[in-house]
Amino acid sequence: MQDFLASFLQQGITFFAIMDPIGVSAIALSVLHSDITKSQIKHVANKATTTMIIAFFVVLFTGEFILQLFGIDENSLKVMGGIVLILMAIQMVNGSKKSKKPTKEEDSDLKEQDDLSVIPIAIPIAFGTGIFSTIIIFKHQAQSATDLLSISLAFLINAFFMYLALRNSIYIKKYLGLTGQNIITKLMGLIVGAISVQFIISGIIELSKIYLK
Repeated sequence: MQDFLASFLQQGITFFAIMDPIGVSAIALSVLHSDITKSQIKHVANKATTTMIIAFFVVLFTGEFILQLFGIDENSLKVMGGIVLILMAIQMVNGSKKSKKPTKEEDSDLKEQDDLSVIPIAIPIAFGTGIFSTIIIFKHQAQSATDLLSISLAFLINAFFMYLALRNSIYIKKYLGLTGQNIITKLMGLIVGAISVQFIISGIIELSKIYLK
């Protein structure tokens, strides 16, 4: 039970830092219409969170197949995933974690299809390459069904936090302001950076055992 809680806390903190719900809520507001209503933003939060959860389980259960298909060693993914995360962490610390806003043509199409909550808010803003790599790394570290349960619970709780942040993004922006949101994102960036260094070092150590025999 103690091992389960330790893994759950590590995974939960990792997901929270990478997902950065407060920062994502600010980016989402910049993508959505400026005159969006409370009911509309609730719909966006529902759809974006549902998309993230579906994406999580798809990656969790097909990630191993993807690695085998391309012949990728899990430790190589650890190193590459760590590099992706450290680049993300640098952007977060520098205050430049932004998503490319759609062009006028893309924005027009998205409005017609009502897809802003799915693309780009859910994917890739909230569920990007960092989360993708982390899920696969955690999956390969899992040794039992209990470990998979821990990963799933950690993500689902953070998905709920993301839902709350998106649904209340207008109030978060009002009370925290841009400065408060930037401070939180920078702190999350430091945590993501530390996690990424651990991934890189552990991956390199394991690869060195294989190739330097």
